[in-house]
Amino acid sequence: MKPAPFDYYAPTSVADAVALLADLQDEAKVLAGGQSLVPLLALRLTVVGHLIDLNRVDGLHDIDHRPGSVVVGAMVRHGALSDDDKLRSSVPLLARAAPYIGHFQIRNRGTLGGSLAHADPAAELPAVAVALNAMVNVRGDAGARHVPASEFFSSIFTTTLEADEIIESVEFPVWSGRTGFSVQELARRAGDFAIAGVACGVCLADDGTVEHAAFGLFGLGPTPLEPEAAVQAVHGCRPDDLDVREIGALAVHDLDPPDDIHATGAVRRRVGAVLVARALTEAIAEATRA
Repeated sequence: MKPAPFDYYAPTSVADAVALLADLQDEAKVLAGGQSLVPLLALRLTVVGHLIDLNRVDGLHDIDHRPGSVVVGAMVRHGALSDDDKLRSSVPLLARAAPYIGHFQIRNRGTLGGSLAHADPAAELPAVAVALNAMVNVRGDAGARHVPASEFFSSIFTTTLEADEIIESVEFPVWSGRTGFSVQELARRAGDFAIAGVACGVCLADDGTVEHAAFGLFGLGPTPLEPEAAVQAVHGCRPDDLDVREIGALAVHDLDPPDDIHATGAVRRRVGAVLVARALTEAIAEATRA
């Protein structure tokens, strides 16, 4: 099938894109990478009257390294998250997650902002943003807003973006010191949607205890999840004293994952616990070597 007819716009500035959205409102869709939207349009599962293409908008492709953080433009491709040497060094968790996203053709076109705005609960990048406590910078007709990633995702395929807003960039903190990171997921085949997964980061203090730990779970609920109980259980502990299987069980204890044709909620919960344990083990090992 082919998409239903629509009007096409290619603004070159954020202001122009926002003005179009303010004018067209719910009749318009934003095209970022298009790796989710284009198939939906082609199958006519989604019909839009107006399509606003962000590919030519100045500034959205930039990566800005600042003291203590990196601001990644919304139109930075998935492939660049792992191919950019400086970004890979500053925010390793992005580089660890990117290879799990679909296949290389998808990574060549898909974008960071598109992934976050699409809010697929099985996607890797929203979970990374939640785990690292990233800040999502959005702009609309009323001006700019800065939304913590933990507050950005409201439900399955739903965010707190207003109808006239776009994502401009995402600001990720840069961890320093003895740090380690890991992304673990289970999928039926490489490139398939994750049945369950976790993004994990660990920072060790000078005395060898866990100074900071972060987890972002995906495929286990309607939004990316941060298991606060598991974070607290790891904090301040010596790695040798941790029972990673117990931490994994704690991370998924209160979750109610969905059932679908790929796995039951019970299977997802068991798999999630194992993946948390594996990711924590790998992250601690890397931090210990640092």
